[in-house]
This record gives sequence, structure tokens and C-alpha cells, in this order.
Amino acid sequence: LCVANSARSQMAEGIARDLVGDRLPVQSGGSAPSRVNPLAVRALAEIGIDISGQRSKSVDEVDRDAVATVITLCAEEVCPVYLGDARRLHWPLPDPAGHDEPEGASLERFRAVRDELRTRIAAWLAEEGVPA
Repeated sequence: LCVANSARSQMAEGIARDLVGDRLPVQSGGSAPSRVNPLAVRALAEIGIDISGQRSKSVDEVDRDAVATVITLCAEEVCPVYLGDARRLHWPLPDPAGHDEPEGASLERFRAVRDELRTRIAAWLAEEGVPA
């Protein structure tokens, strides 16, 4: 989960789906969904993950019965409230979007967040005994 469900949580959803396939349900959502950031799509495409078909969703659209763990990714923003019984993890990652600078610099931030997410998700899956 994150606020806009446009960058961090979209990339996390794509990476997690890529790692676990159909073995586990993977969802994302936000408290103020907007649209999937094109740089998130591009950053994941660089590593062979296609999230171009994903859409930004409200946390209210999350199927709570299918959720065992919720990971919030907000850094300085107020994270969405999730009222399910799921285990909660908080990984405060900076929002790679929303900076007024050249696209190349922005893409570098998206790549850095993508790489951090991939590392953390793979480590978390290993801790949980889920083969990636």
C-alpha cells in the first residue's frame, strides 16, 4: 500500500507477481489512487516485468479475505489505514515521483526504488519460505 497506488506499490505488485506467479495472491492499493506512473511501467519493463495493464486502485478494492500480510511503502506521507487482520510490515521508501526535474533523473529514482523493492520482496519471500 501507498498513497496514490501509482509508483511504489504498483512496482511492488509487479515484482511480487513476477516472483511468486500464481502461487500467492498479490494486490496493491492506495488511499488516494491516481494513475500508474509511466516511469514505473518503464522501470519494470527494463527488467522484463510488464505492469502496463495494471491500474491504480483504492485500498477499499483490496480483497481482505485474501490478504495475509500488508506492506506499507510510505516514507514521509501518511500511509493508508488497513483495517484487516493481516500482519503488517512497513518499508518506508521515498516516492520516486513528483519531483520537478528532467525525466532521466526521475527514471534513476524509479530504478533505485525498483531495485530496493526487488531486494526486499525477495528477502521477505525467502524468510516466509516462499520460493521465488
